[in-house]
Amino acid sequence: MIRPRRMKQVELSVLDRDVDGVIEYLGRRAVMHFPKNEEAVAPKDAARNGVLENLEKIRAAAVYLGMELPKESGESSTLPGPGEAELTEKICSRIELLSRRENETRREKKKVEDALNEANAFANLNAPFADLDQLSYLTLRIGRMEPDRLGALRDTLADRAVFIPLGAGTGDGRILAAASRKGRFALDSELKKQGFAPITVPEGYQGVPEELLTGLQTRLAGLDADLEALGADKKQVKEEYGPALVSLYSSFLMASLTEDLKNRLVSTRNVYVLSGWVPADNIGRLVEDLEKRTGGRVGVRTFDPNEIPAVREGKVKVPVSLRHGAFVKGFEGVVFSYGAPLYGTIDPTPLVAFFFTLLFGIMFGDVGQGFVLFLAGMLTSRHGLKALSKFKTYSTPLISVGLASMVMGFLNGEIFATEELFIGPTRALTGFLTGHPVDRILTLMPLAEKGGSVTKLFYFFGFTIAVGIIFNSIGLLINILNQLSLKNYARAFFSKTGVSGLLLFWYAIAIAIRCLLGGRFAWFDGIGLALPVFCIFFGPVVWRLFAGERPVLEEGLMVFVMEGIVEILETVSTYISNTVSFLRVGAFALSHAVLSFIIFTLSEMVMEAAGSIAGPAVFLLVMIFGNTVIILLEGMIVAIQVVRLQYYEFFSKFFTETGMAFAPFRFRREV
Repeated sequence: MIRPRRMKQVELSVLDRDVDGVIEYLGRRAVMHFPKNEEAVAPKDAARNGVLENLEKIRAAAVYLGMELPKESGESSTLPGPGEAELTEKICSRIELLSRRENETRREKKKVEDALNEANAFANLNAPFADLDQLSYLTLRIGRMEPDRLGALRDTLADRAVFIPLGAGTGDGRILAAASRKGRFALDSELKKQGFAPITVPEGYQGVPEELLTGLQTRLAGLDADLEALGADKKQVKEEYGPALVSLYSSFLMASLTEDLKNRLVSTRNVYVLSGWVPADNIGRLVEDLEKRTGGRVGVRTFDPNEIPAVREGKVKVPVSLRHGAFVKGFEGVVFSYGAPLYGTIDPTPLVAFFFTLLFGIMFGDVGQGFVLFLAGMLTSRHGLKALSKFKTYSTPLISVGLASMVMGFLNGEIFATEELFIGPTRALTGFLTGHPVDRILTLMPLAEKGGSVTKLFYFFGFTIAVGIIFNSIGLLINILNQLSLKNYARAFFSKTGVSGLLLFWYAIAIAIRCLLGGRFAWFDGIGLALPVFCIFFGPVVWRLFAGERPVLEEGLMVFVMEGIVEILETVSTYISNTVSFLRVGAFALSHAVLSFIIFTLSEMVMEAAGSIAGPAVFLLVMIFGNTVIILLEGMIVAIQVVRLQYYEFFSKFFTETGMAFAPFRFRREV
């Protein structure tokens, strides 16, 4: 049996000047699992805050430029130094200045637009100009002031007023000031400070002066031109600095993870101690590479799990790392979705991969539909379509179940719900091999054929029950071996999932097979069933006797008897349900065949009703729709059923306690 990789706890003593390089190496290689419960002893928040500040600057710059930043560091990224920090400051300062200029220009444009709209609203008003201040939210002031004071006035009032030079080119200092009504007192006060001299509008002048409207329109056109120029600058900055921002962001992401880890490490003023779990087969290369990187300035200590008191006492779990080929690795997700196996126990992933593929293929037998699943697996693989790369974890399972479905489909003669295409090849093959040609090797549908296809169907259900017996037995054997390796001998021999339960299960199956073959229940069968039941019932007491201890009924005799009876009833009901549950495999295989038969029959009926011209096209459409429904709907249902069988009939036998998955420190997610 395959077991998880052997682990060791590694303690690295590294100088302060080397720690960043060591962490960078560990993050790239992803070989060391750091316990999550380590607390910071000497946090160095200043460096971390600097990294976070730079990340925030780059994010703000990217938002302004409309760029998308990576979610993790790139393969070629390195930890940033002073040069990267200076470059970040330079680029982000320029972008920030550009952003501030654009925002100011847009605010100025908004003010001018509001003023122009308000002025246009009163342009043709038949009222004296002097009365407009009382009719509108807009306050207007016309006068003269020194041109060199206009800049100071704009700085003082900022976004509270708009100033329009009048008589452009004359240099006489005439201006028109516009502000909201609530801001007129501040406007008058600042105008007075800057030596503003009001110009008297002729008495009785009607509406808004044309010069005001022209000035506002000219100012608005100038602001539009400024925004267009700023847009061109923005595009140029994005093209010039975009790649650099992405690279810098990746580097500072690495630095952020590095600083977070450093704040969790035990350290003194000059030395950091990195303590974590490393697969034993990686330690040699790890030590060799770190010695080269640090020039030999690294201290390494290694410990076997049984040398650590906290592990022996069960307070600390050793992380579990599995090493598999491409086929088995694709099914690790099924195992870890239920829980990680305990360190030192049997790795069930190869068995999960085999039975998952087998059970899915039995329930979803069709060459064409299986080929679609196989093709989906190829397209989502590493060498498939980039657009589907996010589904690559499903690639291997899809390829595997697709091939299994194609094999089962060949046995029952189905391709895209059609049972006619394989009759010729099947008859030729079976005739050549056996001398007795048949239309299909395996018949699931109870067709009107001589030869007893219903009997074959019962044989098929018997086969699925046999698969269930093997499946359950393997789960029990795994639990027994696991409990022996963990030195839980009472559970290994006297529990319902131990040797006693396995013997009870096997003996009951043997009796059932004998009776089906015409035999009878014999007197010694009672002894064969009673002995394992006795061991399960009195397991705790028997084990204490074996261990040389005095049997003690902690909760009293009645509680002990009731618990024993419940345990026996639960054992019997569990084994019966877990075995009969595999009838669902045959049932889903039959339902798949029936559904395919319905699709094919319906297609032929529609074709006949449509006539000779449109019939073939309608037949094809119904077949495509029907096969799509089968692939999507029934494929999902079958997958759920297979996972359910894995969880309840297999994992429940030996996953009495889950372990901790190996999660090494890394800068990038696993690819």
